[in-house]
Amino acid sequence: MIRLVVVDDQALMRVALRTLFDHEDDVRVVGEAGDGREGLDVIRRHRPDVVLCDIRMPVMDGLALLGHVARDPALTDVRVVMLTTFELDEYVFQALRHGASGFLLKDSDTDALVEAVRTVAAGGSLLAPSVTRRVIAHFAGGDASPPPRGLAELTAREAEIVGWVGTGRSNHEIADALVVSPDTVRPHVSRAMAKLGARDRTQLAVIAIENGMRPGETIGSA
Repeated sequence: MIRLVVVDDQALMRVALRTLFDHEDDVRVVGEAGDGREGLDVIRRHRPDVVLCDIRMPVMDGLALLGHVARDPALTDVRVVMLTTFELDEYVFQALRHGASGFLLKDSDTDALVEAVRTVAAGGSLLAPSVTRRVIAHFAGGDASPPPRGLAELTAREAEIVGWVGTGRSNHEIADALVVSPDTVRPHVSRAMAKLGARDRTQLAVIAIENGMRPGETIGSA
């Protein structure tokens, strides 16, 4: 059972999301809040698998909440998905950099919302190819973070696979492209996340994008 918390200052949005997930057998809304400070209290109390969190809220916004979650060792397994009205909102890029497991538009269809929660709960990425292209364009403008210290520690194969992760592809899609088993790809992704300090697959994709890592390019040791 996927345990979900909803944090949004719009009461109608909270009701709509609770109603949506009440119809799903594998997802249970265990808490909700109308601002970030209250949301953080709810998250610490319930330690859910996934949080759907609005970006703009009173008292404490979604980015501040995300920062608290990312820094709290007790909440390491909590995955935060940011809700936004605008696909190119500047806050989206900040959220991805600071540990969000992805973001969703508030007007996404119901099937997409449910599938997104399942994907993130399973450790997947919410960076669809169309979104990835926008993120690449944004970071290509020079607004990038310094390279992580672990970048030089990647093996050639790990670096190559991180490049593929940056395109938004799943392990199965990467395996098909490299003509290997998904079981071969998975440990490379896990080791790369550990070396680069990536909280999850989405953050690993952002690191790849920021550092210009592309499929077929290797920067690590053999």
